[in-house]
Amino acid sequence: MERSPNYSQLSLPLVFLAVLFLSSHVVIGQSKVIVRESPPPTLEMDAAGELVEYLQRTLNARLSPSPSLDIDGDFGRNTRRAVELFQISRDLEPTGRVDAATWMALGKLIIKDEPIDDVQRFNRQRLPREPNDALIGLPFLTCKAWVITDASTGEVLWGENYNKAIDIASTTKIMTAYLVLKYAETHPQVLQEVITFSKRADGTPGSTAGVRADEKISVGELLYGLMLPSGNDASVAFAEFFGGRLSGQEGSSADESYDLFIGLMNAMAKQLGMNDSHYVNPHGLTAKGHLLSASDLAKLADAAFDIPLFRQYVNTRQHATGVTTVDGPPRRLTWKNTNRLLGIAGYDGVKTGTTTAAGACLVSHGVRDGNELFIVVLGASGSSARYADSRNLYRWAWNQLAQAKKNRRGR
Repeated sequence: MERSPNYSQLSLPLVFLAVLFLSSHVVIGQSKVIVRESPPPTLEMDAAGELVEYLQRTLNARLSPSPSLDIDGDFGRNTRRAVELFQISRDLEPTGRVDAATWMALGKLIIKDEPIDDVQRFNRQRLPREPNDALIGLPFLTCKAWVITDASTGEVLWGENYNKAIDIASTTKIMTAYLVLKYAETHPQVLQEVITFSKRADGTPGSTAGVRADEKISVGELLYGLMLPSGNDASVAFAEFFGGRLSGQEGSSADESYDLFIGLMNAMAKQLGMNDSHYVNPHGLTAKGHLLSASDLAKLADAAFDIPLFRQYVNTRQHATGVTTVDGPPRRLTWKNTNRLLGIAGYDGVKTGTTTAAGACLVSHGVRDGNELFIVVLGASGSSARYADSRNLYRWAWNQLAQAKKNRRGR
């Protein structure tokens, strides 16, 4: 007699394969396995139940480091982020939805914890503990990599994992803006030139400046759209517009110019001594091989701050402009800077970045009591965390520098 589906009984390899390829409903009777053919189950945000528990347990085992998901059967934000990280690790599109391809990549689901043979021994087990938190020293951070550099000398003062090349999200756009503004230093008239937006630029996913295909905007105004709202569309427009010109290959097609611009980004990185970096695109959307280190981003920010116009752009909190439409009146656009540190005295740049692969990133510049620093945090646990990490590092670093100055005076 056929019974109602019960996912907790999915323990046999044969049944599991059937789940992956044929169905989401498997029933195990006393003498036979009944498989109902249907599409594989797709799980996404707000799903709940035993299958979500199996997913959470399996993600904890498959990902390194483990996301340590609670096995609660609720598909919330943490589970979605873990799914996205798993998809990235398997070169799948990071949708956060568990579709057939993701089920396939996960392999056999872990449907229950390892059994405990000796309950009393388990209950008596003394788990290791870390020593007491130190009352002094570095602040506790969420980021994967960070660096503090002296903005006047370029010297690395403190950091962790700062030479490791990792995902950097939209902090990529520092290089995009730097190439344009470096050229504008000797060709200031270029800032008045007009860019006609392509369909490719308009169709770029992610954060946007909001300019539409065939609309026109000046180079100088679009730089605000690149650096304030972190316009991925603007970065593509700049690559298409400048790649051929800056490479000495005027007349290149938009696609050719785009590729040439990426080459220029890597050439400039080499010129600046950014030895742990490689660019694949002008915006920072996750792409294989698009990796930079925190120390290299600090070098780039230091070089970019030598250009007064760059400092002006990244220190602007909001900006309004107009674009010329195809067949209508000018259209108004307003942009606000994604960098929340600009609302606090002492900070004046430079760029945020966020993707699932990169986490929350921030390259920033701060000055206090004559101490001018760049701080880069990569892979923070969330948007608010990158600001907390950065501010804690600034406070700690400025205290360290003040104490060192005091000690020198006391000698």
